Amino acid sequence: MTTLKKGSRGEDVKTLQKKLNLIADGIFGVLTEEAVREFQKAHNLSVDGIVGVKTWAALGKIPSTNPRNIKEIIVHYSATPQGENFTVEQIRQMHLAKGWSDIGYHWYIDVDGNIFKGRDENLTGAHTVGHNTISIGICYCGGCPPRSVKDWQKTGLDTRTPAQKTAILKLLKELKQRYPKATIHGHNEFAKKPCPGFNAKEEYKNL
Repeated sequence: MTTLKKGSRGEDVKTLQKKLNLIADGIFGVLTEEAVREFQKAHNLSVDGIVGVKTWAALGKIPSTNPRNIKEIIVHYSATPQGENFTVEQIRQMHLAKGWSDIGYHWYIDVDGNIFKGRDENLTGAHTVGHNTISIGICYCGGCPPRSVKDWQKTGLDTRTPAQKTAILKLLKELKQRYPKATIHGHNEFAKKPCPGFNAKEEYKNL
């Protein structure tokens, strides 16, 4: 299950609300936050209103309900110009234009460090040939020089902003909680590409 907090929406929020005997509208609002805090207090948990692994466990939900056997978490860049912020919907449309059924990545981090859900984790992604069925794909916006650089599309760089570095680390930690046996990799380990522009396996080896 994903980490939830005020402002979250979707099926996981409905699951939470049902566990707390609330109206399951899928919107994590004030009443849901209040119920979470009361539940956390009653179960001697950190009372922060955020539903993470420990709160899910106390609610009786295991960290992951993914039917796929996740062995790898693979980091990518979007191969877009440095300094330009593309939305998750724009990336989705790029992938749909290629004939894919949806965005290929499961998670996407924009330039400002905002984390967006892409393809559902229960579904096989479309990001790393030969590894899609056993992996979760995450992608950060960027990876190429500014558009002003000649042939910018042909050069791969580590263009992560400080906000993106923080967000990627946070997301990887959450994914490791759900998939503790999964190893972290960069796309460049499995393809002759510079993506994600840095050595992800080395940088995140201690997670």
